[in-house]
Formats: sequence, structure tokens, C-alpha cells
Amino acid sequence: MKYIYGPVPSRRLGLSLGVDLVPKKVCSYNCIYCQIGRTTLHTIERKEYLPAESILADVREALEEWAGEIDYVTISGSGEPTLNERLGEIIKGIKGMTEIPLAVITNGSLLFMEEVREELKEADLVLPSLDAVTPAVFETINRPHPALSLERIIEGIRDFRREFRGEVWLEVLFCRGINDQPEEIRKLKEVISEINPQRVHLNTVTRPGAEDYAFALSAEKLRKIQQEWGEGVEVVTDFKGCSRRTIIDRLEEKILKLVAIRPVTLEDLSRTLGVRELELVKTIEKLLHEKRLTFRVFNQRIYYEAAQALENS
Repeated sequence: MKYIYGPVPSRRLGLSLGVDLVPKKVCSYNCIYCQIGRTTLHTIERKEYLPAESILADVREALEEWAGEIDYVTISGSGEPTLNERLGEIIKGIKGMTEIPLAVITNGSLLFMEEVREELKEADLVLPSLDAVTPAVFETINRPHPALSLERIIEGIRDFRREFRGEVWLEVLFCRGINDQPEEIRKLKEVISEINPQRVHLNTVTRPGAEDYAFALSAEKLRKIQQEWGEGVEVVTDFKGCSRRTIIDRLEEKILKLVAIRPVTLEDLSRTLGVRELELVKTIEKLLHEKRLTFRVFNQRIYYEAAQALENS
């Protein structure tokens, strides 16, 4: 399954089956905090970056495998999903397969386009982001495509909230020294009050980002902003624990089955299992620590294999 990752435990959505609609780092922003790295194709051109039919086939296969265990099917991925011009067809296709709620995580930059708002209407939940409301701060933290206007982006998010019958959860990600100044926080609160999303999620940097000057806010500072902003605002914390054991157990089992057949690299595991390398690392480290997995280096690449296989070689 090329276009699916997970299911992975999500801080906001429980056990989430991720769906990629664009290749890695095809985006309208080049955010300094992005954990996937710098944008490689900076664009606002909408086209079929990945084939809709293949995406839907992968979703169907994953739903059959994980029936009854997934909390959300989540369109997000490694770039900006609303850039795929067949977004609406893909959403309708997934909704026709399952009653599991469908969420779309977007940077919100293309919501000023009427066709994008229309295509998203079939989703159950849309999670746009808004990290700044003054142009200078916006340019610094999100580094948008030159054709984008902050005013139009805010207007697009506001229009979408008014038109959409599902839930809108707005995320604000704070970087220390960038968008955490009192005046920016005050203006953000004003604009978000006008948008009136059902929920506001406050977040900060939790992993290395595209730039080494993207620093996290303290938990204390985030809680202070939460208190100032009032009802409906929450600091997004760790994922829901109820499904974590399930996903780890299944992932361990799949890894061990693969390495029992032949030695594999981290890249092999990611591609075969449809799980991002970042999500695999902790499980691999656990299996190594428990001596159920081992590794060897060949041609400057690390290959993982079953611990018993190495003992017998």
C-alpha cells in the first residue's frame, strides 16, 4: 500500500489511518517547524499528483485489514492534500466504503478557493491551521508560496467555517520567539473568535523541524495562552492511550514476520508496512532492546533481521 500510512496513534484523532494525496513535501507552505523537512515543490497548482484510483484501492485494502480498530480515516500526509484536484472524488470514494469518520488535516491556505471548500464538504471533520495573523510573522513561520495572501487565507477559513456542516478544529502551532509575542497572541485570539471553530488546539514544536531555530514553547506558556483564550481551547497532549497497545502489538508482529523472511532496511519496512520511518524507529529500538531483533551493516546500509536467524548463521 503506497499511499497509506499507519494506522498510527494520533494526539487528536485516536487511532488514525493516514492517506497521502500528494508526494512528500509538495506544499503551499515551507514551515520552519515542519518535521518532514523543507518543501521541495513550493506550489499552489492543483492537479492529480497521485492517482485517485490507486489511493482508493489502498484505502479499501487497509480498511479490510483494520476493520473495527480505526477511529478516523485521515487525509493529511507528507504535503498539502488540498493540492490534489481529485480531493472531492477521493473523499466521496472513502465515504462510500466505510462509516468511520473522515478527517482532513490541511494548512488551510487554499480554502479561499470555492472549489476546495466545496470538495471538503463531504468530510466529517476538517482541521486547518492558522499560526499567525500579521503578514511579517506569517512570512517568517509559514514561508508561504508568493501567490498567497494572508488576508485571503483568513477569509477562506472564515468562509469555510460558515459553510461547512461538519466540525472545524483549528490548530495554532507556536514557535518560541516567532509567533508568541503578546500582540500576535492578542490578534490571533481576535481572528479566531471571528472564525468561531468548534475547537482550538494549541501546539508547539515536538520534533526537529525544517529549521534549527524553530523552538518549542513551554507547557506553562501554552497553558497561559489557553487560559487567556478561554472556552473551547485546549493544549493538545499525547494521543489517546486506549489504542496504543493494539497498534504496537500489530506493528511488532508485522516487523518480526518480515525479518523472518529476509533482512530488511528501515526503508523496506516503511514501504512494505505503509508506516512512516519516524513511527517505526521506537518499535525497532524496543525489539532490539528485547533481543527479538538484531542488525548488521552491509554496503554501508543497516539491515534488520530476526535475532534467531543471526544466532543460526
